Order: sequence, then C-alpha cells, then structure tokens
Amino acid sequence: MNNLFFRSTRRVLKGAASLMPDDLYLAFSHRRRIGRFPNMKRPKAFNEMILMRCLQPDPRWSSLADKLRVREYVRERIGERYLIPLLAAPDVFTKDVFDSLPSSFVMKANHGSNFVEVVLDKSKRSFEELRRIAGRWLSIDYYRVAREQHYKGIQPRIFFETLLLDQAGTVPSDYKMHMFGRGPDGPVIYTGIISDRFGTPRADVYDARWNRLDLAWGDYARSERAVPRPSNWEELSSVAMALADGLGYVRVDFYSCDDQIFFGELTFTPGGGTMPYTPDRCDYDWGRILQNANYSVTRG
Repeated sequence: MNNLFFRSTRRVLKGAASLMPDDLYLAFSHRRRIGRFPNMKRPKAFNEMILMRCLQPDPRWSSLADKLRVREYVRERIGERYLIPLLAAPDVFTKDVFDSLPSSFVMKANHGSNFVEVVLDKSKRSFEELRRIAGRWLSIDYYRVAREQHYKGIQPRIFFETLLLDQAGTVPSDYKMHMFGRGPDGPVIYTGIISDRFGTPRADVYDARWNRLDLAWGDYARSERAVPRPSNWEELSSVAMALADGLGYVRVDFYSCDDQIFFGELTFTPGGGTMPYTPDRCDYDWGRILQNANYSVTRG
C-alpha cells in the first residue's frame, strides 16, 4: 500500500512539474541540484547566468547545438579534418542501414545530450536492440527535459559516426573547453577532461596554463593525479578559439586521439544551469569571469 502511494505521489509530482512555466521549473531544478534557489533577477553565479541563457537563447544556438547541422559551421571555421567521419545520417534507421555500417561505430542523436551508444562489435549487437534505443531517443522532446529553449527548433535525427579509439584501444578522453574570451594574459579557457567515460568516469578541470583546479563538478570523481598538458594544447586552444569567435561564452568539446583532434559539440547552456560545483564558491568565481568576459570578434 505504501509503495503504491509513493508511486502515485511521484507520478502526480512529475505531472505537476511538467505543467510549470520554464522559469519556475528551472528555479526548482536549480534548488534540487545546487541546494539553493537561484537569483534570476540579478544572477551572479555561473549556474544562474546559464539559467537565464536557457530562457533567453540566442537565435543562432538551435542550429549550432544540432549535432548534424553544426558540422557545416565547423567545416567552414576550422576545416573538414577536425570532423569525426560521418557514416550515415538516414531519415529512417532501417535494417539496410544497419547492415551497411562497419563492425564498430557510434550511434548518436542530434537533438540533445547523452544520446550516445558505442558499438565495439556489431556482431554482438542486433538491429532490433539499436532500433529500440534510437526510437526511445527520438521520442524525447529534449527541450522538456531541462527547458533549454534553443533545443525546441531541432528536428530529432539518428546518425552514425566512426568510433574513435586510441592506440590502447580505448575511447579517448573528452575535452570540454569553457571559452570565456580573452584576458590580459591571453585566452581565458577552463578545460574539463572526462576520462574513461564509458568505464569509471573521472573529471578534472585545468586553466589555460594547465594548472589543475581544486574543483569537482556534477557527480564525477576527480582523478588521483593530474594529467600532463597535451602535446597539442596550442592547436586545441587555437581551434577552440576559432569556433568560439563571435559567439560569446560557449563550451567547445573535442576528442584528442593520439594527437589528432576531433570536434565533439558546442554547448551554450552546460548542465542546464543546474550543475553542482564543489566547492560552491567556484560557481560564483565563474560567474564573475563570465560577467567580465571580453570577447574578440574577428569574423562576420
């Protein structure tokens, strides 16, 4: 009886949340994840500013957050060689499409976050299984998940990319580069590195001089020790700046696979404004950086 009561209560609360206006929904989501209600009239913390971006998006963000459409932007800004090879982007995922794919690949959806399925060996997976996953992704209105309004205009599609593996046969680390423009000493970049994403994920944050910060974000544990500065850091920062130029703050994601750089995505509202930072003061530190950011626009 108690279990039935609690299940019924959760359904009622979930239904009530779905009816909330975006600003109220985001305020309660922020309170649940961060531990305090956001100041949405005079935002000071980074997460508070990201919440306002969710509610007041730049019109350009819809196409640039679309993981298929953004490829043209990347191609124009930094060139084809930084794009992960696209295997297929079918209107409908059919058995013929599945049969045409190589023995390993990655299946993704273009309209949100965490729509990623790594297929290491196609012979051990079935078309029916992947079709069910794809169908579930396509049924999700990602805007309703976190009320990030620029996702409203993205038409959901499934696509397939080449699987990136390093020399050790593992998926390369994910570089999440927060681009805050330029300061007196050069580009202001804070890079989160997620390693072993599909195993036991660890996340660490470094500044532009590759000092590891005393900062944890989300539910990720930190690594036991810092990783060396990437040998291709100059190229990584250069292509990230080229993609961010003219967009204001943006997080630019890359994979660095045996010194070869591949673009991941552009993110304008990381964490939907509900990403915990530990210690909490870092949320306000990044808020001050974002508020005082100086962006150099050199392109039309």
